[in-house]
Amino acid sequence: MTGFLGEHLSDVELETIDLVMLGLKSWDPARHKDLTGQDIAPTLAFARRLAAPKRPIWIRFVLVPGLTDDPEDMAGSAAFAASLGNVERVEVLPFHQMGRYKWERLRRDYTLKDTLPPTPEAVEKACAVWRAAGLNAN
Repeated sequence: MTGFLGEHLSDVELETIDLVMLGLKSWDPARHKDLTGQDIAPTLAFARRLAAPKRPIWIRFVLVPGLTDDPEDMAGSAAFAASLGNVERVEVLPFHQMGRYKWERLRRDYTLKDTLPPTPEAVEKACAVWRAAGLNAN
């Protein structure tokens, strides 16, 4: 199967889904492409498709200092999520180094090796951005 999974689900299949945990990396299309190597448009289209029949979504947002912590970018993502009407919660997930060993085992360059986890204050600040859009964020 090629392409984004959401593109391949029929409406009947969507009816069987109780919850979608949707990762949003960045609202800015260029930043999203840089972070993931993928276009954000299919993700946003899938979110809109889930919103039409009110299929529940939890947003998962990984807070990476220096990469995903721009307040304006988060505010754009939050405004989009709030506009859907079916986002039940937002999980702001602080970046950590627990997966670093996987990169080492694969003998691949881990570009985030010097990135520190966000402070508790930075995590709370990020949650506040999502809450300002009317979303339940923690």
